[in-house]
Amino acid sequence: MSDFGFESTADEVLAGMDLTGKTALITGGYSGLGQETARAMAARGAHVIVAGRDEAKADAAVAEIKEATGNEQVEAFVCDLGNQAQLREAGKEARERFDKIDLLINNAGVMACPYAETADGHEMQFGTNHLGHFTLTNELLPLVEKGTNPRIVNLSSRGHHMGPVDLDDPNFDNRDYEKWASYGQAKTANILHAVGLEKRLSDKGIHAYAVHPGGIQTNLGRHLSEEDAAALMQRVQESDSSFQWKTIPQGAATTCYAATAPELEGQGGVYLEDCQVAELDDESANGGVRSYAVDPAKAKQLWILSERLAG
Repeated sequence: MSDFGFESTADEVLAGMDLTGKTALITGGYSGLGQETARAMAARGAHVIVAGRDEAKADAAVAEIKEATGNEQVEAFVCDLGNQAQLREAGKEARERFDKIDLLINNAGVMACPYAETADGHEMQFGTNHLGHFTLTNELLPLVEKGTNPRIVNLSSRGHHMGPVDLDDPNFDNRDYEKWASYGQAKTANILHAVGLEKRLSDKGIHAYAVHPGGIQTNLGRHLSEEDAAALMQRVQESDSSFQWKTIPQGAATTCYAATAPELEGQGGVYLEDCQVAELDDESANGGVRSYAVDPAKAKQLWILSERLAG
């Protein structure tokens, strides 16, 4: 049990830490949780790489973070999680530009969008949230291996409760598209990816974690209509009568905790919420991690499928 919880902020989690000499790459680092994570880590002295597909937004965030923290070691990096070829080019650029990555924060994501496809023809949520990060992580592993006590943190969600990954039809080729089923399987995939990374990399001293940041009002919900948002809130409140929104600084706390907490050293392949390792729970609607999301056999199957889909 950590000393942090629901109300903890990113700054509180990192208080007293010196991240000087650490390099953190954060996808989606120019808005919402990603930018707050980037700012909080830069404030503690980290070299921060703000990664995303929109160069102008990344440059603007870099300027904001530098001004807020006085840390000049903040820079932008362009990568498009919906384009496998571009990710391979980005990986090549990263290996040429950067010496190492100590903290890889796979933060970016899309939620409950209408049916769309990535540049490679994959369903947008699975293709971006999971396959994009799967390829980017693989491309960056040579840099992560050069890090000191390196960690990989995947942003998942309690949305993984909505269902497991359909390993036979992840792209909805043979079933009707449903945006919440798609989001749920993508968030489950983010956890299984962390389990798979832990299995493959722990003997190299690299550990991987998945986190639920909490319910936060960010631009992640930009695809929701007013009716969608109202229906989502009704569903959440019916299943969890004590539900409360978090602020963005509170939402970034569990990411920062997973990336830095000394007590997590050597304890990867787990899912965290409210700065705690979550209990295995296949029933509760207001917490815990589903067994299908941390199943090593499912993680292995997803890894094999992801390698095939990512080419």
